[in-house]
Amino acid sequence: MDIFQLLERSQNMILGNTAPYLKGFATEMASAGYARLTIRGYLDSAIHFGQWVEAEGLNFANIDEEIVKAFGAHRCECVGRRSHQRLSRRYVARVGFFSQYLRQQGAIRTSANSTVEASSPLDGFREWLLHHRGLALVTVERHEHLIRRMLPPLGQEVGQYNAVTVRTVILDQIRGCRPGYAKTIVAALRLYLRYLATIGACQPGLDHALPTVAEWKLSSLPKYLDSGQVARLIDSCDKNGPLGLRDRAIILLLFRLGLRAGDIAGMRPGDIDWREATLLVRGKGRRDVRLPLPQDAGDAVLDYLEHARPQVSIDRVFLCVNAPFRSLGSTAVSNIVRAALRVAGIENPPSRGANLIRHTAATTMLRAGATLDEIGTILRHKSPDTTAHYAKVDIAALQQIAQPWPNGPKEGK
Repeated sequence: MDIFQLLERSQNMILGNTAPYLKGFATEMASAGYARLTIRGYLDSAIHFGQWVEAEGLNFANIDEEIVKAFGAHRCECVGRRSHQRLSRRYVARVGFFSQYLRQQGAIRTSANSTVEASSPLDGFREWLLHHRGLALVTVERHEHLIRRMLPPLGQEVGQYNAVTVRTVILDQIRGCRPGYAKTIVAALRLYLRYLATIGACQPGLDHALPTVAEWKLSSLPKYLDSGQVARLIDSCDKNGPLGLRDRAIILLLFRLGLRAGDIAGMRPGDIDWREATLLVRGKGRRDVRLPLPQDAGDAVLDYLEHARPQVSIDRVFLCVNAPFRSLGSTAVSNIVRAALRVAGIENPPSRGANLIRHTAATTMLRAGATLDEIGTILRHKSPDTTAHYAKVDIAALQQIAQPWPNGPKEGK
């Protein structure tokens, strides 16, 4: 990249002490997918900031957040600049981004009054959940958040925990919560107590003191879309733009294979075997399975990879469409489904996340004649009871086994 071409509109400002870092900064931004015009704007802001630092007689090595704020608040009458009472927030944010780069390069040191984040007391718990329990990162972060909220009432002396303490705290935490969320809170504390007992920090068996939340398992009907709504959802994705190509590939994978949002977010290019037309799905609990890749879903993924995916070295299939390019998270995948539902004009859907497409895939397979065992294999259910949940939408089969109501009216009357 020719840095002087990028700076041709920088109003001939003196580069000063920023000069040694501008080319590396521009190169890093280019590798992250920023447009040429955007990079030029960032470089221009960085040069302006460097000139101001020199004019104020400040030590370049001592740049910190306070100096960046002072730069944003100064009345700009710098050489080669138009006069401004204050600089815009976006302009100052560019300078903040440049200062982060300088810190990464060791050009400026961390301010003396900034505190280094101490290791969290939950670091060990986090590692235990990830490596010994095999939980997904999003689940680990949720448990970590819930436990951090319960630590103040529980106290720091984990060796003093007893059945009365943990039961009192958990009952207070779940009071007024819906059953599903209350079960999540109880599950988080149960795992934390098991972890403490494993490392010998508290007495074992405290997890048995936690109450069981009353909830009838799988009592509700699966939430799904009908065939017409599915067609509208897929057609809502524009095939001509990067966003539409990516979203169409994601929705087809969700529908054809019943994938979870996390499966899409964690998908790597090496997981696709184009010769055998299979896809390696890295499921929950470290259960990996290779599934057949349907033709239309495979074509959609190939179109995205060839015509829309940014050419960056990120080991994920699906990336965001705007710089800085990065892999999608589970929440972003669900947001893609929400946006597609809105564009397709599907009003009042039973739910709005990626699980809606997963449930739709299961009910579609069931109505097409697939057995519950086959559906459970595709969806990678750990328990057959979970798959049996979808039998409730097979009305034709239920009518064949339905028994007459006791003492009900007889036929012909």
